[in-house]
Amino acid sequence: MKSKSTYVIGVDEAGRGPLAGPVSVGVACVPHDFDWNLIPGVGDSKKVSEKNREAVFRTATLLKKARKINFAVTLVSAKVIDRIGITRAVAQGIERSLSKIKCDPRKVEVRLDGLLHAPKEFIFQETIIKGDAKEKVIGLASILAKVTRDRTMVRVARDFPRYGFEIHKGYGTEKHRAAIKKYGLSPLHRKSFCKNIFRK
Repeated sequence: MKSKSTYVIGVDEAGRGPLAGPVSVGVACVPHDFDWNLIPGVGDSKKVSEKNREAVFRTATLLKKARKINFAVTLVSAKVIDRIGITRAVAQGIERSLSKIKCDPRKVEVRLDGLLHAPKEFIFQETIIKGDAKEKVIGLASILAKVTRDRTMVRVARDFPRYGFEIHKGYGTEKHRAAIKKYGLSPLHRKSFCKNIFRK
């Protein structure tokens, strides 16, 4: 569904599956005629190297300061994920990030990755399977979400050094699972995601 708006918004999340840490929801807003040469290297965050993701994030931050683009990232905690479930937590993150952009829902076009949906007041929205690889604005949102989450996990790792969050970012690697079995759960762990680890 297309609008006559001059702006397009991309939405994606990072960290849906990890055993620990928040889920991160990125929203990027650019003009319809945005020159993507201003942010080289935008694509699916899973296929862009960490070094290049950081470069994209820095460039996007400068463009935001210059008011050429706008973006917002919302982190929804493990505690909230345990309380309301990951799907509702992501929906909450989408709503919060969109509210930070402060756009008129009737005058923007929203493109979302995978099975994501914007609030109903966003009339012109489209959900695109593998959208982070097909639409640069979704790819940008994906990178913004991932960089923000990764930086957060590196920072909180200092408070919980036993788990190696700075390495695996909360995902269920063999070493991470072994640390959980040895030390139990930290306040950053999603209890609802870790139940099977303690079953023999």
